[in-house]
Amino acid sequence: MVIKPKILGIVLAGGEGKRLWPLTADRAKPAVPFGGNFRLIDFVLSSLVNAGYLKICVLTQYKSHSLDRHITTTWRMSQLIGNYVTPVPAQQRLGPRWYTGSADAILQSLNLVYDEKPDYLVVFGADHVYRMDPAQMVADHIATGAEATVAGIRVPRREATAFGVIDTAADGIKIAGFLEKPADPPSVPDDPNVAYASMGNYVFSTSSLIEALKVDANDESSIHDMGGNIIPMFVNRGTAHVYDFARNEVPGATDRDRGYWRDVGTLDAYHDAHMDLVSIEPIFNLYNRDWPILSLPPTLPPAKFVQDGTARDSMIGAGTIVSGATVTRSVVSDDVRIASGARVEGSVILPGVRIGRNAVVRHSILDKNVVVPDGAKVGVDVELDSDLYTVSPGGITVVGKGATIGQGT
Repeated sequence: MVIKPKILGIVLAGGEGKRLWPLTADRAKPAVPFGGNFRLIDFVLSSLVNAGYLKICVLTQYKSHSLDRHITTTWRMSQLIGNYVTPVPAQQRLGPRWYTGSADAILQSLNLVYDEKPDYLVVFGADHVYRMDPAQMVADHIATGAEATVAGIRVPRREATAFGVIDTAADGIKIAGFLEKPADPPSVPDDPNVAYASMGNYVFSTSSLIEALKVDANDESSIHDMGGNIIPMFVNRGTAHVYDFARNEVPGATDRDRGYWRDVGTLDAYHDAHMDLVSIEPIFNLYNRDWPILSLPPTLPPAKFVQDGTARDSMIGAGTIVSGATVTRSVVSDDVRIASGARVEGSVILPGVRIGRNAVVRHSILDKNVVVPDGAKVGVDVELDSDLYTVSPGGITVVGKGATIGQGT
């Protein structure tokens, strides 16, 4: 009889997400809607659950109400056999202070670890878009005997300056250095043009992480960050290894979307990731039923198209009505109304938006319940938009929750 190791999943979901403002004005970054029917946190939770890891703690802090509500209403596991996905708010268990960093968040939540007594901790971030089988990473961690394993994704060296970069030894496995946004990123041993970017996903041997967290807590110079402080501690001990994400095999992956991973930490990246969904052969395929992205679908009827309303190269959510309007290369969420003569192009429309007759929405992100009056235009004149709304460096107009076009935010 093979005894499986005990695994506890810890999802770090306390991010403020300042670069996604105004989408994070009223919610935590992991709670930001994505892909018409999901929240960003659904991607990491789906990977963990699909891999059979069914005890998961989600550590929250910043504006967490909508995130907590989503987890408790959507991610209901079988309590009969002890499975759970539970939000864990900052509780000031170690004194009158909130989390001071991702490492401190785990330190203050060690009661969860002591209760479960897992052999290994799978510590993943909550705000990336991807599919992964973390069980393969755990198996690699156990086989190598590492104390800490960091998932690395291969990116062109010229792009790696935007990430934490993993410098490996000549064997391509042991981590020799962990660099934050280096000007001259080190390459992987087998390709001088490619670097390992950290995905923010870690596996730890439980006793080793607990020891490291306690040492870090007593270091007054530390910022108590997993990538900035804890991983370098294991690197210095020679016990940190990299797991190459390119080796991860997910059932049902296509040649086009295999190995897809996007950090949607900026408005432009968020918009680009949505555009990855809508081509005929999508760069990221939400329709993979062998490794599904899970969430709770809204209790709404199917989308409806009337009076010659059309949508091309687009995704349209449940309960949405396109009435005599044209939608092109856009992701439209549930419960949206698009009236006669309106045009929506290259945009991301979140739930509850109302777009009036002959209105134009182009290269924009409209948050929940935004109203676009009859004849109004958004995303057409970027200079005019910038006086009223947020315009990203890439020229995407972003309108905050509940705003009416023409009246600012």
